[in-house]
Amino acid sequence: MNHLLALALLLVATVAAYPQASPDETAVRNIIQDEIAAWNAGDAAAFARHFAADGTFTNIRGQFFTGRADFTEKHDFIFKGIYRGTTMKQDVVSLKFVRPGVAVVETLTAVIGIQKLPPGMSADAKGRLRSRLLQVIVKDGGEWKVVSFHNTDVRPDVPVPDPQ
Repeated sequence: MNHLLALALLLVATVAAYPQASPDETAVRNIIQDEIAAWNAGDAAAFARHFAADGTFTNIRGQFFTGRADFTEKHDFIFKGIYRGTTMKQDVVSLKFVRPGVAVVETLTAVIGIQKLPPGMSADAKGRLRSRLLQVIVKDGGEWKVVSFHNTDVRPDVPVPDPQ
């Protein structure tokens, strides 16, 4: 067997051993990356870009809202207030397609740089607000939209891995 053929077979075997993300998985992961970039820029409109017009939102305090307008307004308020100048990281803990066109994504988040936490919220030993964010993301008309966004804080005594 010539060396070129052997190299080609090795390349095919290597690619087969490492499954490639589907276009849908890539699209969903891109939404997470867009959220991170928008949060870090303090841009509520960009943060809400993938949020469904009738999506539901439960914030870290347990407040419940419906619709993109409320989602945008609440984030605009916090980006101008307590979360002004903060940065967020999200690590995907779980990404499942429960059926074609429906993804459930859980991320472990860390918000860094909060000057003063609201009453009832606690930072970890490194001063970060940690949370678990569960999002249901649905493909509608070829476009992925967040239809449910549920955030809950992680108490400082609960061990969680450091973000990547």
